[in-house]
Amino acid sequence: MRPPTVSQPYRVAVIGGGIAGLAAANRLLELAAARGIPVALTLLEARARLGGTIATERTDGFVIEGGPDSFISEKPWALDLCRRLGLGPALIGTRDEHRRTFVVRDGSLQPLPEGFLLLAPTRFWPFVVSPLFSWSGKLRMAPDLVLPRGRATDDESLGSFVGRRLGREALERVAQPLVSGIYTADPDRLSLAATMPRFLEMERRHRSVILGMLHQPARRPAVAGPATGGGGEESGARWSLFVSLDDGMQRLVDAITARLPRNAARVGATVTTIAPGAAAGEWRVVLADGDVLEADAVVLATPAHVAAALTRDLDPLLASELAGIPYASSATVTLAYRRADVPHQLDGFGFVVPLVEGRRIIACTFSSVKYPGRAPADAVLLRSFAGGALQASMSTLDDSNLEAAVRSELAALLGISAPPILVRVHRHPDAMPQYHVGHLARVARIEERLARHHPGLAVAGNAYRGVGIPDCVRSGEAAAETALAVITPVPQPSPPPA
Repeated sequence: MRPPTVSQPYRVAVIGGGIAGLAAANRLLELAAARGIPVALTLLEARARLGGTIATERTDGFVIEGGPDSFISEKPWALDLCRRLGLGPALIGTRDEHRRTFVVRDGSLQPLPEGFLLLAPTRFWPFVVSPLFSWSGKLRMAPDLVLPRGRATDDESLGSFVGRRLGREALERVAQPLVSGIYTADPDRLSLAATMPRFLEMERRHRSVILGMLHQPARRPAVAGPATGGGGEESGARWSLFVSLDDGMQRLVDAITARLPRNAARVGATVTTIAPGAAAGEWRVVLADGDVLEADAVVLATPAHVAAALTRDLDPLLASELAGIPYASSATVTLAYRRADVPHQLDGFGFVVPLVEGRRIIACTFSSVKYPGRAPADAVLLRSFAGGALQASMSTLDDSNLEAAVRSELAALLGISAPPILVRVHRHPDAMPQYHVGHLARVARIEERLARHHPGLAVAGNAYRGVGIPDCVRSGEAAAETALAVITPVPQPSPPPA
């Protein structure tokens, strides 16, 4: 490995400018500065802009998210990154007074029972009186308290797990729509171990999912911002489960981009292949325009199928494993209305739609209710989701037909007959990896193949160990550590004697 010097810095190529690639690039710069390693960073993004699915439009008092509108605070990596970037004062939590979710049942919106946490109830009376489940469905959940543990297996689908512990109605009416809102996935193919391992652990430790949830520590109180009351230090601050930035998630992308060295990021730069370089421990990164970069380390922060294409000649077995991770496509339709034109009270964060309802949307977020500052006071902003693994054809509709389908569903479910005052359609083709049963074993094989190559090759992104922004940040930062792991810090001159 060529030791870096001031005249010949350690060259790192990060391929992919989504949040994982940006987090990797930012962490590389942080680590290099802390360890005294001269680094020459190149960030290559095939599209015309950085940020991947994160994109925010601000117009006429509306804050419109093209991709993720928030991240969860229970996983610390995105919060930590925001604080290191100086974005602490810009972090906002959800509005506590409207903290509930609706589920569509027989064409109407029913609130998810208080204390019902994703798969099972933790409070008795709200669950008993809820019209969301039939009496037979409620009675079927009770045996979870006495059923034995399931047979130990390498992996199990979420659908199988929920079905055997809580019954088919719990799966169809709650688990499927809530999981679809997170993973746009088919629960009968979704890996429990890769997506919701804590429920597997509950069964192993407590035998019952319901008992396991009752033994979980109470969630810390949620507030709308830092417990310090705003502005300064956020250490020890308490947050709502979902956190965003006051003027949109694009601010996170902009903050990282502003830290990059001049000319370090190249957009519209499509990489076609990576290969070992002429010298030991080096890489050749070949671009579609014929340019060739020499690098000492490469971070592949692309979708897995893109990483597969880039590594096909380098390692066919690695490429095959990467290509084996399937993806789903989705689309969002954001509509703004005058508040007076929306009959529904919008007294929640939004609703999810079970597949058994036969409707054409997956979910709808009441964006201007969930977070402050998303719309003028006399307007509302609603964002609907379509497509995913179970309704793939919806994401292929053209914009006009997709808008018409969404407006028809909102008319039926929220009573909105007036035309919107603003419409935005955003598409995310092949953007959501599907963590099918056996996913973690595949990831382990990918990591084993990477370990066979000389140091300095890493992958990052939402295809491996988590799909959310915090997971992508953690993945990118871990890849940065891998890229620099073999470098010995450059000796720094001793300070002059006092």
